[in-house]
Amino acid sequence: MQLVLDNLWPLAKAALTMTIPLTLISFVIGLVIALAVALARLSSNVVLSNAARFYISIIRGTPLLVQLFIVFYALPEFGVRIDPFPAAVIAFSLNVGGYAAEIIRSAILSVPKGQWEAAETIGYHYAGALRRIILPQATRVAVPPLSNTLISLVKDTSLASTILVTELLRQAQIVAAPTFEFFALYGTAAIYYWVICLALSFGQARAEHRLERYVAR
Repeated sequence: MQLVLDNLWPLAKAALTMTIPLTLISFVIGLVIALAVALARLSSNVVLSNAARFYISIIRGTPLLVQLFIVFYALPEFGVRIDPFPAAVIAFSLNVGGYAAEIIRSAILSVPKGQWEAAETIGYHYAGALRRIILPQATRVAVPPLSNTLISLVKDTSLASTILVTELLRQAQIVAAPTFEFFALYGTAAIYYWVICLALSFGQARAEHRLERYVAR
């Protein structure tokens, strides 16, 4: 118990300075990638559409750990050396982009075609209709699955410990190694992950409530 109490703050600090920033940065960049890929998938341009399909297939068809190892361990063979934290951000962002792209594409397709037609009638071009009419409605549909992706990403950041990012799990490993108190330290880390996910679930519920006004009736 004393060991756990002594390490509550070091574990919390690792969560606040590494795990949460790694999650948020990767998720935001991943969403930007996902939106671009989703729009490419919906494009009538065959080259863009097929390139997006290929990217999604690669990301969804390979393990995240392999993607992480390729970015951190394999790229240096080609002269590209990336520090652990940026390497984790790149790998997680690309992974989120591949999965979230299909979520965003499905959400856009869920908006009735009449909304597009109404936008054209009042003079909106494609980008304007997408930004002002389609995406606000699609966001409401996409929030639950995207929130699940975010929560999964929180837990996936533990894989960054394999490339020496001192996030929550890595900190627990460092403390547990000399003491052999693995259950106590890993259990404490698990509670921290759980609390973070609970906070995100609460935020998801609030976001869904706020976005209700964008649902077409």
